[in-house]
Formats: sequence, structure tokens, C-alpha cells
Amino acid sequence: MRIVAARFLLRILTLVLVSMVEVRALHAQTSAPNLAPDPASTRAPVTVAPVVITATRIASDPMNLPMAISVVEADGISEAQLQVNLSESLQRVPGVNAQNRNNYAQDVQLSVRGFGARSSFGVRGIKLYTDGIPASQPDGQGQVSHFSLGSADRIEMLRGPFSALYGNAAGGVIQVFTESGVSPTTVTTTVAAGSNDTLRVGIKANGREGAVGYVAQVDRFDTDGPRPQSAATRFGANAKLDVKVSEATTVTVIGNHVNLPGAQDPLGLTRSEFNANARQVNPLALQFNTRKDLEQTQGGARVRHTLNATQALEFVAYTGERAVRQFQAIPVATQAPATYPGGVIDFDRNYYGVDARFVQSGAWGNVALGVTSDVLNENRRGYQNFVGTALGVLGALRRDEKNKLNSTDGYMQGEWRMLPWLPEASIHAGIRASSVKLVSADKYIVAGNGDDSGSVRYSALLPSVGVNWRVMPALSLYASAGRGIETPTLNELAYRPPGSVPATGLNLSLLPARSDSVEIGAKWRRDGVSAELALFDTKTKDEIVVISNSGGRSAFANAGRTHRRGIELSTRAQLDEWVAGLQWELAANTLDARYRDGFKTCGAPPCTVPSVLVAAGNRLPGVPNRAAWTELKWTHASGVYVAAEVKHQGRIIANDIGDESVNAVTLVGARIGVQQQWGKASLRAFLRGDNLSGKTYAGAVIVNEANRRYFEPAAGRTWLAGVSLSLGW
Repeated sequence: MRIVAARFLLRILTLVLVSMVEVRALHAQTSAPNLAPDPASTRAPVTVAPVVITATRIASDPMNLPMAISVVEADGISEAQLQVNLSESLQRVPGVNAQNRNNYAQDVQLSVRGFGARSSFGVRGIKLYTDGIPASQPDGQGQVSHFSLGSADRIEMLRGPFSALYGNAAGGVIQVFTESGVSPTTVTTTVAAGSNDTLRVGIKANGREGAVGYVAQVDRFDTDGPRPQSAATRFGANAKLDVKVSEATTVTVIGNHVNLPGAQDPLGLTRSEFNANARQVNPLALQFNTRKDLEQTQGGARVRHTLNATQALEFVAYTGERAVRQFQAIPVATQAPATYPGGVIDFDRNYYGVDARFVQSGAWGNVALGVTSDVLNENRRGYQNFVGTALGVLGALRRDEKNKLNSTDGYMQGEWRMLPWLPEASIHAGIRASSVKLVSADKYIVAGNGDDSGSVRYSALLPSVGVNWRVMPALSLYASAGRGIETPTLNELAYRPPGSVPATGLNLSLLPARSDSVEIGAKWRRDGVSAELALFDTKTKDEIVVISNSGGRSAFANAGRTHRRGIELSTRAQLDEWVAGLQWELAANTLDARYRDGFKTCGAPPCTVPSVLVAAGNRLPGVPNRAAWTELKWTHASGVYVAAEVKHQGRIIANDIGDESVNAVTLVGARIGVQQQWGKASLRAFLRGDNLSGKTYAGAVIVNEANRRYFEPAAGRTWLAGVSLSLGW
């Protein structure tokens, strides 16, 4: 878990040097002297229609797809942004709730159409990828802390029924694509600093030599946070090497590393604490020094081989390891029973997998057939968080188990465009057969705590179908339907609900949640104006809910049926006819997410048996009932720009019984910046302010926290300034 700066820098320098050596060697073999530069390798901008590959695994125009798809381009990721949290960029996407908790021990709170909101840390219900390589582990749990936004070219977001074609993801699919190496070779240094002693420093190298392109970036982020006990330091590195081996074969290699040592956790606040002083910290957080250490390294390769003009083979292989140690605020007396797994969560995981597919395309449409196999090995331990009278230290072992999870899926999806009865329409369909098996071996068997070993298997057949009609070149109408699944993650299986017999061991009675979704929508693109409208309806059975949440430990159960429905709208317009350089953007949505069946949950601790009734019709906690973000930006021909944005977040329910909530809030932000180019050198500088009115509000909630410490305060008025300098040669 511990990593020193020298070791970290050595890893990165080795990675960069090896990449550059390989580039030079391949350049000597593949390039000829005195040749004119390849036009495709220059930095000249090219205006083309947006293309996405997340939805179909084949590059496609979103106007021709019966799916809700959003793309955040490079400027939306990097311009006047800290480039640390995914929440900075995803506010541009309707239906996505991405909240910076200001708590780096828990990561960004991310949900899509109400899926994923119950996760107390990390991301679930949403499939995550980086450059085609899974960032979600086989159990469905994912993290976004290692996403390298400083080297990202774009973010693609797929919502709705067709996300089921990626398996264990009922809410959607998010994929971050690293920029590709281009010529000339360029080194970029970035510094951004602001409120709460926030500082990010990064350096990036980008280049292309003949058939080889490379990007390598390292950065460091520090913050004291807006509250006591919320400081964090994060080291990150990302590298991409793409090689055109031949006219038919391209190989892309990705490497990624993140280290988060001792990220502090201020815990949530009760309503009275929040109202009295939203900047205070829970006393238990200080008493037990609540914190988390995280380190993750992963890498993979993607190979594409073209067989002929219409057929191709694609192969992805990846591997990684992740280690987490988290100190929780669990009282000493609570840990006395032999069945209690302690106040420190400690696990390390190694994981690997492959995805192989065949792609056939032509004037008639396309089809992709593939198979995936993923393996996750976990060593999970629990320790007491005290030694004698010393608190917040690693104590005696209280849990020790080995878990292995295998996921094997086969999938087929395709598009048929040649419809004689409707020439401008296309039919899209796919099916995925998914199988997940978990085996747990208990290694902690003592008096009063027996053998909790066990196994469980989940399987599902996930179909999706849709039709898209290009009514006119500027307008498309579509409809789609599909079935999704969310299998329990290892974190959700880790603890049995109160009242279980026996009380210890994995929660193997937990069932996967299954959902049926329908969606209709329209897309418009013409004369600098683009717009999308989507209406969706999703019904889920065996919804997985937080049945108890105390001291940072969550137990889950199935709660019956739920219903989600909503409207999503996004618009982007270039308003040069009004004012040269003026641009307007809007993302808005409504969400009505409710329980269709009643069930019982835990009240105040200690909870021996769930006994508090959750009524049918209650809203699902953790997600706003509406949200909107809009921005007006003006860019002068000199490179100076100014922008103002308004963000509205609707009311958020904090618990299943619905007696606590976060009030709706509207926030205003602004930024000013400049971009200048001098030959092969460029400069970017900016100043931005957020929450300019200084409102006090809770940005996120800890769902069903047993001590009613639901509220995670958002930052107040904050300022951020940054400068980025690029030099090419």
C-alpha cells in the first residue's frame, strides 16, 4: 500500500523512456528519408460529424443509432477544469448524476437514470471502460479515480436499453478515450491551483513517429478539502502506445496507475450538525482517523486485424491489481463479538480478462459476434481498528477469506439498413448471454465463528432491439427496448443483513436485479444546432437496496419491484448569427424513481432485525428528481473567452422511508480564459469561480446511514486558476 515518490517516478520514467525507445526504433524501420509529412498525422483540425463506438463497437454516426448517446469532447474535459473528477465533465450529459463528494476516500458519486445511487463508495450499475479496456471489475463494481482526464480525447456515454449488451450494467456505459499521438512531438505542462489549498501539477508527452504514436502523462493532485479530515493526495499516470504493424493490423497498448495514500474521510453529518455548521467534521472521524489507502495498476492491449474490406477481427486482453485499506469509525465495544469482522477493511485483488470478436460490415449493415471472459481473485481481510487504547490503528485479525469470481459472456449484435419498406430506417438488435460464478473460501474459523465458505452462480439472457428512422437528413426518430441485469458486487455480498442466520459470511442469498426498459427519442442536427430528446421507462424486480448502513459498513437485500421513468433533453447551438463566437449548451432531465413494493429496513442502531416499513410509492433515495445545466460561452477571435453557467439540482431523498432529504439548489459559475498559439508553442490560462453566491448545501447523501449522518456538504464558493504550456518540435 505504501509507495514512495522515487519508486513512483521510476515507474513513470521507465514507461516513458521505453515508449520513446520503441518509437525511435520503429521509426527507423518504417519511415523513409526526405518524405513529405503525412497529412493525416498533422495537428490541423478537421470538422467531421461526431462518431461514437461505445454503442455498437463499430464507428457510427449517433444520428443513425436508436440509443441515447452523448459525447463530451476534449474541450469539455480540459477547458478551465481541474481535470481530476469525472463530475467536472458529465454535468453536460442529461440523466447522469455525478457528484464530487469532496471526499476522496469514497470517490465520485455516480448514477445514471437512478442506477448506482445506492453505492456508498465506488461505482456500480454502470459499465466503465478506458480505451476499450474494462475499468469495471467482473462483479460490476468500478472506480473512476484512475481515469486520466488530463490525456482524455473524449468521453462517450450510452444510456438505456442497449447498455445491456455490455453485460452487468443496467444504467449505462461510460468510456473514456485517451488522445492519440500526433506530430509534431509536444510536451505539455499544466498547473492549476485554487481554494482549499487545491493543487494539480501534470506533464504530458504526445508524439508520432511514422507508424507509432504515443501519449504519456503523470500528475499529482493535492487538496486540504472543504472540511477538516478531508485532505487527499493522488498520484496518477497514464500511457498509450499505438502501432500500425501493417496495413491490416493495428496494436494499441494502454498502461494506467493511481495511488491514493491516506485519503481522509470526514464522514457524513446529521441534519442538526449540518444546519449548525456544514463545515464541521464528525467527531468519530477524528477519533478513529478515518481514511483510505488505495493503489491500482492495470494495463492491456487491443489488436485489430482487417481481413478484407468488410471483415475484421478484434482482440482485447487486460490485467490489473488493486489494493485497498480503509479505517472506519466503528466503536471498540461493537467489535467485541467473534462474528464481527472489525473496523478496518483490507483487501487486494488481481483481475484479468479477454474480449474477442468478429466484425462484418457492408452496405446492408453490420454484425459483431464476440465472447468475453473475466476473472477476479480477492483476498479480503478485516482487522480491529484499535490496539489497547490506541484508536485508528491496525489491530487484531477478525476476517480472512479468499474470493474468486468468474464471468463468461457471449454476445451478438447487428444493424440492418436495407429495408425496402422504409429506405431511411435501420433495425438494431443484440443479445448477450451472461454467467457469473463466485466461490468464497473462509480462512478465519475460530470459536464462535464457524466456516462461512460458499458459492453462488448468476446467469441471464439479455436481449435488446431498436429501430431508427432518418426522417430527413437533419432529423432522426427512434425506439428501443431491452433487458438488463445488475449482479451483486463483492462489496454488496460482503455482509449479511441484520437478523440473518448465521450472522457471518457472504450474503449469498442476495439475488441479481433484473430490469426491462423501453425508450423513444428524437435527434436533430443542422446548421450548427444539435439536440436530443429521450423518454424512458424502466421496471426492475429484485431491486438491491441498502438494508443497513452503520459505521461505513453497508448490508444489502432485495426489495421487490421499482419503477423509473423520465425525460432527457440536450441542446447545443452555435449562435454566430446573433453574436460571432457565441455558443449555448443545455442538458436537463426529470426522473421519477419509486418503489412499487413495500419492504422492511433497519432503523437506528443497533438493528437486530429490519422492522421499519418502507411504503410502496416512496421515492428511491440518492438521486435528484430533476437536474439541469446550461452554459453560455463567447469566444473572441483573439483566443479570449468568457462563459457563465447555471446548474440546478432537484430534491434528493436520503433514506428509503423518505423522512429526510436534500433541498433543491441552483448554483451559478463563471470562467474567463485565453488560448494562444505561436508556431509550435501554445498557452492556455484561465480563472474560474463556482458556487459564486456561496450557498451552503449538501451535494450528495449517504443512503440509509443508520445514525442519520446522511449529509455530505458540498464546497462553498471556490476559485480555481490554471495555466498550461505546450512546446512542440
